[in-house]
Amino acid sequence: MGAGHHHQLYLAGDSVVHRLPPQCKLLAVAAFAIVVVATPRERFWAFGLYAVLLAGVAVAARVPLTYVLRRMVVELPFVLFAFLIPVIGLGERTTVLGVSLSVAGLWAGWNILAKATLGVVASILLAATTEPRVILIGAQRLRLPSLLVQIAMFMLRYMDVIMDEMRRMRVARESRGFEARNFRHIPVIARSAGALFIRSYERGERVHLAMLSRGYSGRMPMMGEISGSVGQWATALALPGIALAVLGLSAVQGLSAVQGLSL
Repeated sequence: MGAGHHHQLYLAGDSVVHRLPPQCKLLAVAAFAIVVVATPRERFWAFGLYAVLLAGVAVAARVPLTYVLRRMVVELPFVLFAFLIPVIGLGERTTVLGVSLSVAGLWAGWNILAKATLGVVASILLAATTEPRVILIGAQRLRLPSLLVQIAMFMLRYMDVIMDEMRRMRVARESRGFEARNFRHIPVIARSAGALFIRSYERGERVHLAMLSRGYSGRMPMMGEISGSVGQWATALALPGIALAVLGLSAVQGLSAVQGLSL
């Protein structure tokens, strides 16, 4: 399983995080995300500690803060939605900076914003320290469904091919004097999208036939085995392990608060 180029999200390096096997990092990120989602939204200090943990991983991986911030733009729809919820929310209202906001909406917006941000940062750090093709090898090592791994592999391999096809079609339209300016040009764009789909489908059929002629039996061969030592697993799982300890302290704090109220 291979790919012919580095992905733009990958930041080449030789840090301790870069050297960890991909299956270790995949499992660590997934476990960390589960712990974050399971954390009660009222535990502000817990989310702060999670952010500190991710900052420590970024420092260990030598990933600059500006690099992470630039790629967090993918979270913008979640941020907009989180800020919109208090405005349109129902129930008890409170005034913040002269604006009437829903209390339940504020809690919901904070919950979405905090957990989504931590998940996005963890994913960015994973992508910055692991090549996409290596991530797919790690997914196979974790025994994820082979079909899903193969779909992701072909998407990765042929994404640039499809994008290059789109660029050639755009150049061909512009060389004939076409320029999309208003809604009247939507039919032309739609026909171009249809042609691109047909070309992509036909390319997929040709690739599949070529694979069958070379002995493809439904499973891609592994080009390299990447195993993880006990120390590497321990290093990778330190992130979700510490986060789980924080969640445990949060649960104890909540239980103590409930018992105090009952007394």
